[in-house]
Amino acid sequence: MQKNSKYVKFTWLFVWSPFIILFFLISLISFELFFDLPSVEELQNPKSNLATVIYSCDGKTLGKYYAENRVNVKYYELDNDLINALISTEDARFIKHSGIDLKALGRSVSGILTGNMNKGGGSTLTQQLAKMMFPRQKLSKPKMVLQKLKEWVIAARLEKNYTKDEILSMYLNKFDFLNQAVGIKSAAQIYFNRNQDSLEIQQAAMLIGMAKNPSVFNPIKKADTTMHRRNVVMFQMVKYGVLSKQKYDSLKLLPLGVIFQPEDHNDGLAPYFREYLREYFMKDWCSKHINPETNKPYNIYRDGLKIFTTVDSRMQRCAEEAVSEHMFDLQKLFNKECKTKKNAPFAWNVNKEQIENIMISSMKRSDRYRSLKNAGFSREHILEEFKKPVKMLVYSIKGDIDTIMTPWDSIRYYKSFLHTGFVAIEPTTGYVKAWVGGVNHRHFKFDHVKVGRRQVGSTFKPFVYALAIQEGYSPCYQVPNVRTCITTADGKEWCPDNSDGEKGTGKMITLRKALAGSVNYVSAFLIKRFGPEAVINLVRRMGITAPIDAVPSICLGTPDISVFEMVAANATFANKGTYIQPTFITRIEDKNGKVLEEFIPTTDEVFSEQNAFAIIQLMRGVVDYGTGSRLRGRFNLRNEIAGKTGTTQNNADGWFMGLTPELVAGCWTGGEERSVHFNSTNEGQGASMALPIWGKFFQKIYADKSLKMTKAGFKVPANMGDVELDCSKYDAANDLEIQDNGFETNY
Repeated sequence: MQKNSKYVKFTWLFVWSPFIILFFLISLISFELFFDLPSVEELQNPKSNLATVIYSCDGKTLGKYYAENRVNVKYYELDNDLINALISTEDARFIKHSGIDLKALGRSVSGILTGNMNKGGGSTLTQQLAKMMFPRQKLSKPKMVLQKLKEWVIAARLEKNYTKDEILSMYLNKFDFLNQAVGIKSAAQIYFNRNQDSLEIQQAAMLIGMAKNPSVFNPIKKADTTMHRRNVVMFQMVKYGVLSKQKYDSLKLLPLGVIFQPEDHNDGLAPYFREYLREYFMKDWCSKHINPETNKPYNIYRDGLKIFTTVDSRMQRCAEEAVSEHMFDLQKLFNKECKTKKNAPFAWNVNKEQIENIMISSMKRSDRYRSLKNAGFSREHILEEFKKPVKMLVYSIKGDIDTIMTPWDSIRYYKSFLHTGFVAIEPTTGYVKAWVGGVNHRHFKFDHVKVGRRQVGSTFKPFVYALAIQEGYSPCYQVPNVRTCITTADGKEWCPDNSDGEKGTGKMITLRKALAGSVNYVSAFLIKRFGPEAVINLVRRMGITAPIDAVPSICLGTPDISVFEMVAANATFANKGTYIQPTFITRIEDKNGKVLEEFIPTTDEVFSEQNAFAIIQLMRGVVDYGTGSRLRGRFNLRNEIAGKTGTTQNNADGWFMGLTPELVAGCWTGGEERSVHFNSTNEGQGASMALPIWGKFFQKIYADKSLKMTKAGFKVPANMGDVELDCSKYDAANDLEIQDNGFETNY
């Protein structure tokens, strides 16, 4: 009897000893004998890389900056089918256990001992979350056992610090669904172009099915395997009573229905704007603002900032469509012309030496050149490498082309493309509403809105005329339409001619008619009367910071200025004479919604309301019967529009600035090199190269009823006094004879 009692004790000791050892191991782990465990603070504030999201003013997501493409969502923002599918498939007793499911664990151990691996795993959702939050390193088998026990302890602590709903949302936010879809919000958008709260049952089931092993159940590479897994998930939902058998039978026959939209910084709305925001603005902003959680400057790739912009997604889409449509037609026309050029795409008067210098300069700016240079290759060797054919993907207006080409030839090939920059600003607020910096961000990164500066041509003339208005002239003021000569600082005579080669009539012409016809003689007359310094001082108050030499030729538009600054300056006229610093961000919030900064633009009253209105009347002549009149005919835009076209020497740059009371927009178009341009002014002028983008854009925004554009006219201010605005009686006379009025004119 005593012997039997000894056997019984030994047997019980044998049975219970693993559990006793396990208990002591877990106790030792919880006291951090083997590992450092996450603190309560780390559990309550788990670190994760959160994407910074850029929002449009109408609530749409324009894009993200991220190390991991993750945007956290709350439990109430999750689709019920997601929750049901997750619990049914991964952890049926999730609601009942406290982080460790002993029944599931026993079943898993039994499966290992019997070799039946179909009995399921023993890890709960909470344990899986612990593993994701504190990833395993490569460990030996004994240490892996201890690591598993560590995850048990972490799971128990997670259950203590979070509700079941919070654990579910944390799990779905943390999981990596591949293809830059980190977290359920990104996964729903990338795989189905939907929000996570509006998924169909079968879509939710597919995403949850990926949780078993996303590399195996990858819908892009292994659709059949993924579909089978999706159906397993739905069968589990039937098993646990959250999906009817009848519905399952119909859903399992459906295809995956994936609408794959991988997120890329080159794709989506406003890529040039987003890149400028990242590269220039946010880099500077983050360096000046400290994240209290990390005590370091904010990181736009990890800290989950929310950037609320002034850009309107509807207007942005209209702008991108307008640019795409016009530039497609314009490029086709230019390509046709290039077939007749011996130096294509360069102009006929560019010699071989000049072309060689352009090509060498462009080669030195390329990544390929820098890589070879850093590797120690000589200039001769690098040139040899550039002239070896290689496989490459090149841009074309009809889509990318796989081809074989030498890098040297590809440089010349890319010189043949015309570029553009377009921006629209709300004059009363200074809010930037649309921003298109080029024709294709994937292939042409350079931003022609804010970063690029080009010679502005006759679009500078309204500033010279504005100075005249400010000095007491009216739109109907008459000046001599004759050649004017000015003695420059170096003692030389500067006597500009009209761009069309026409000589002056020798008669008087109103300022309004002169601006409408972009008469150089009159611009020269005005700059002689007021001086270039006065004009420069004026445009500085209107936000133009670009370098401008104080020479008379600025009246014809010789300065290089960005589209952004030109449109902002013109918006001053439409805003009753008050310059508003352009704004493209209204506020920035942290990941918790706390406002970190709100942006209020600075203002400056440059003109009186009366003078601003007079300038608008001057510029309306350009559209009503001048160089911008095709807005009336070709584009059938009948509302009040003020504007100015611009064309630089040899048609290298085409410009158009257009103003309405609701929106001011401007556009530049031209080649990367000034020697790449149309031969004919008919195709190369601003009215042909740039104005159509403006016209198409406004046609589109007026057609979009959700934007509620009123087409209101410019409001006549009170107290206009005796300022003459109706110049018809003078213009109808087809220029008056010059009277003896004391003007000092050389001709």
